[in-house]
Amino acid sequence: MTIAGETHKVPEPFLVMATQNPIETEGTYPLPEAQVDRFMMKVLVDYPSEEEEFVIAQRVTGTPVTMTPIASMGQLAELQQECRKVYVDPSLMQYAVKLVSATRRPERYDLADIAKYLTFGASPRATIGLIEGARALAFMRGRAYALPEDMTGLVGDVLRHRLVLSYEALTEGLDADAIVDRVMKRIPIPEKPLAPGSGHGRA
Repeated sequence: MTIAGETHKVPEPFLVMATQNPIETEGTYPLPEAQVDRFMMKVLVDYPSEEEEFVIAQRVTGTPVTMTPIASMGQLAELQQECRKVYVDPSLMQYAVKLVSATRRPERYDLADIAKYLTFGASPRATIGLIEGARALAFMRGRAYALPEDMTGLVGDVLRHRLVLSYEALTEGLDADAIVDRVMKRIPIPEKPLAPGSGHGRA
């Protein structure tokens, strides 16, 4: 990466994770849309349950635990390559394309009523994020091919930070998740693709 004209080599694989506190903005500044778009997902994290908070407090205030790595950087890189081998049916890729396209040209998908709420829709990076995310979930679930449910659960995480809402949406109390929900209800989910070469059908 380049800072002030000087290029620094980063390790491979390289990952950036950032937190955003919705309560205050003291000392923080919103990132430009083009920079926000480079984050694959925006995951919402609510307060922990009482049980989870008990475990958090117990771990933080208890005896320090020595952490040991469970995978090397090389192994992580290998897992990334294995994920890339997961089959994604063209119908599932087209589903991702339509979801993202509907945020840019909603009138093409009988969603003209949401056009007034969107200043800018999601970029092609969102489509890539949906496909790659579905691949990774399928791999973690022990499959060599992605199913629609591997993608549908990620749509909000991949799209919510990429939609630039209009003033009208804000005045009506609509957030990006509400817009994404309307889009998902309009775009039909494809039939469950089977492994490559086995045809199509519902599982």
